[in-house]
Amino acid sequence: MDIKREIESLREKLRYHSRKYYVEDAPEISDYDYDMMFRALQELEAAHPEFYDENSPTVRVGGNAVSRFEKLTHKVPLKSLLDVFSYDELHDFLMKMSDEELEFSVECKIDGLSCALTYEGGRLVVGGTRGDGVIGENVTANLKTIKSIPLVIDYPGRLVVRGEVYMPRKNFEALNAERERNEEPLFANPRNAAAGSLRQLDPKITAKRDLDIFIFNIQECDKTFEKHDEGFDFLSSLGFRVVPFHKTLSRFDDIVSAIEEIGKMREKLPYDIDGVVIKANSIKKRSEIGENTNTPKWAVAYKFPPEQKETVLREIIVQVGRTGVLTPNARFDPIRLAGTTVSRATLHNRDFINEKDIRVGDVIVVQKAGDIIPEVVSVNKKKSNENAEPFLMPTVCPSCGMPVYADEDSVAVRCTNTACPAQLVRNIEHFVSRDAMNVDGLGPALVKALKDADMIHDAADLYYLDFDEVANLDRMGKKSAENLRDAIEKSKSAGLARLLYALGIRQVGEKAGENLAAAFGDIEDFFTLKKEDLTGLQDIGDISADYIVEFFSQPTTRTLVDKLKRAGVLCTAVKDELADNRFDGLTFVLTGKLPSLTREEAEKIIVSHGGKASSSVSKKTDYVLAGSDAGSKLTKAQNLGVKIIDEEKFMEMVK
Repeated sequence: MDIKREIESLREKLRYHSRKYYVEDAPEISDYDYDMMFRALQELEAAHPEFYDENSPTVRVGGNAVSRFEKLTHKVPLKSLLDVFSYDELHDFLMKMSDEELEFSVECKIDGLSCALTYEGGRLVVGGTRGDGVIGENVTANLKTIKSIPLVIDYPGRLVVRGEVYMPRKNFEALNAERERNEEPLFANPRNAAAGSLRQLDPKITAKRDLDIFIFNIQECDKTFEKHDEGFDFLSSLGFRVVPFHKTLSRFDDIVSAIEEIGKMREKLPYDIDGVVIKANSIKKRSEIGENTNTPKWAVAYKFPPEQKETVLREIIVQVGRTGVLTPNARFDPIRLAGTTVSRATLHNRDFINEKDIRVGDVIVVQKAGDIIPEVVSVNKKKSNENAEPFLMPTVCPSCGMPVYADEDSVAVRCTNTACPAQLVRNIEHFVSRDAMNVDGLGPALVKALKDADMIHDAADLYYLDFDEVANLDRMGKKSAENLRDAIEKSKSAGLARLLYALGIRQVGEKAGENLAAAFGDIEDFFTLKKEDLTGLQDIGDISADYIVEFFSQPTTRTLVDKLKRAGVLCTAVKDELADNRFDGLTFVLTGKLPSLTREEAEKIIVSHGGKASSSVSKKTDYVLAGSDAGSKLTKAQNLGVKIIDEEKFMEMVK
């Protein structure tokens, strides 16, 4: 892969995982893995400035705010911090601040959801999430349910403070235990639970979650302070719970000692921390040192390495996925890692097991990098049984007993039986998932119950269910069956893009589904397509094209699609309705940060009025819609004489 493609690939992955983390509260990778990916992109961009892109994740403050709540603008941005992972990196960063000796505030880095509280006339008037650092969400009603947030303070002026909303560990464990009893998805960690709880549309739900908060910074204040720690004293006097561990230190060795001290007490704390924040204590010095686009130059976060513990591997269980892949999973003596108890982890594939020489009975080292995904790091052979037998992948499927084969295109071992019960259940779980057909309320437990009751044999059978029979299943009832019926009926109009993704074609994700639907428009087209018809499309390579052609050549696919169509499932592309065509034939390019609109919202407005939103400026560009911090695109537009407009002018054109 050439450098430019590698940079673009990293940017796309980071945007995806940033959205999963910041917007959807559903992270798929650990913080550590994200940090390493982010760092790799930073290094490549620094080495190759010719590939600079103002929309790179390294230039942004954070993720986008969602649209469920009223948006609000942070007058003083809630910026993120640069992360360091070693004392050498920390030393280098601190030395760059100033030639003279500085005082630093050393504080616990609470692992939660950042927010800002605004007080005017001694009363809490608004509270908002960080969002992308500039545009957040107004969650005032939800924040007011947190008992440690004072609603009235003895200060008549304007005061904006920044804090970290978190969920205490005992509350997190109780919440997950309740969700497990109700067969609801579990939260990955207390931070994930806090984010999901604070952003509930119903404040009553937030109130039940017993969230808490620590305040760690003054964003705006009529009163001036010379030092950061003076602000802590002021906040404490007003009744705020300030971050619990903070020291003012000058010597680097003392800062390291403080970090070590915090690290040792980490497990004993009733809440999660994921590092230590080191800030210049002098407010005047902060102003002199300055800030980058998305991070201050006067503060840094030292991130703890992933916590690791040893345990005994008791069993390796092989599970079958929706594409027939056999995946080995470790079952080990329970250990507590990063706030939760874990007893299992994926072992990925046979090569992973062979490389680490993992055997049942071994003492294994497990970490939960970033507090999310448990993984086996290594084997402590000195403590393990040297006579333990090497693990061998099964020669027959553990679900159906049919032979398995080694996939030539990967390290995977697959079941040969397309009618394998395990594949069926996982295929249907995927089919009804949120990003696919989005059948609300149809989780893994109910899918399995329907399969065990012999009510479904493929995904299309969902549209032919007898809901009187469904009501008789355990934990269902008439009302639940009616809700399921309504959700399944609603899914019929999902459209071709979602359907193509839902069908589980190998290497066809959400984006590929959208591109395929836009290119062909009707599912019937796919039964006659050849490989060369597909390979020119975005996100479709040679291997993906082979899988698509193979999938639609199978008789079972023809049968499945016919059943879906007879049930009334929409098998054609959903066309976005135009508000009007006033922008017909016009091309817009967006650059910089707009005052109130997100990039996605502005592009949607352009497209809904018949226009085109492009990513690059050329002579064919009609308008450049520019916000603050506009970069090279604005310069190029000026050089080419392209008309430049701001958000106010743009909205006038729309109105």
